[in-house]
Amino acid sequence: MKYSGIGGQAVMEGVMMRGGDEYAVAVRLENGEIEVEKKKYKGIGKNDVTSRIPLVRGVISFIDSLYLGLSSLMFSASFFEDEDPKREKSSTEKRKENAIMGATLIISLVIAIGIFMIAPFYISQIFQKYIASDRVISFIEAVLRLVIFFGYMLLISRMKDIQRTFMYHGAEHKCINCIESGLELNVENVRKSTRFHKRCGTNFLLIVMIVTVIFFLLIQVDSQAMKLLYRIVLIPVVAGVSYEFIRLAGRYDNWFVNLINKPGLALQKLTTREPDDDQIEVGIASVNAVFDWKEFLKNYNEAGDETCCDIK
Repeated sequence: MKYSGIGGQAVMEGVMMRGGDEYAVAVRLENGEIEVEKKKYKGIGKNDVTSRIPLVRGVISFIDSLYLGLSSLMFSASFFEDEDPKREKSSTEKRKENAIMGATLIISLVIAIGIFMIAPFYISQIFQKYIASDRVISFIEAVLRLVIFFGYMLLISRMKDIQRTFMYHGAEHKCINCIESGLELNVENVRKSTRFHKRCGTNFLLIVMIVTVIFFLLIQVDSQAMKLLYRIVLIPVVAGVSYEFIRLAGRYDNWFVNLINKPGLALQKLTTREPDDDQIEVGIASVNAVFDWKEFLKNYNEAGDETCCDIK
């Protein structure tokens, strides 16, 4: 497998793919056609010294991913609303849309922090009546956080609408794996490729949970207010550390990296589904818009990589 540098996510009836400073959203319309929108997005830290600083670049990448993800979801959803998505929007409508997207992003982050960070903390405090050790309480909090996380993933994976989105998630992964395995990007080759990928956002979320557990077990303070405060303050640090793990996993292939990836790849059994050929075609369309895979394969084959045709 060879690192391509592209990545993306599933959206409503489609796939978003990003390559360098460009990203494209491909959506399967109700009439069967594929609509593709391509845009440039340099990111908040591109060409800046902060993008090369470990941990800091992880926070920047996390913010960029959230923005692009939400923007792509809103674009794909517009095709299934009453209004015409191709209609030129006024400056007032654009400002309103940006305000809604910003508010949605903030609200989503607040809810996520409340559910996965604050709720396990307060629930664990109930056990203080029976347990004196702060580390044991922190361990209980860690278990609760993981139970909530896995319970949430299991719950949404059973929803029919989400299952279809997970099929597009699988199409996104299979397209990337097809290219990085040294194969031409077509439906047949994509279909044969694995739907599991080690740079997946699912891996990132799981690593965030694990890093959070480690941090909160190691850092102990007496004040209840300080305990709650540092759980919120350390979120950017946790995101930065988790990003470095994902970055390492995406660029190297050895026993240590593969060991780290195993839990995340296993979790992808919940967050991805095998796509049909129509969904694969959408994934291919999104890749074609932002990535010259023919040139990539040419360089790949010239390098003589022994794993170029190995699909795992």
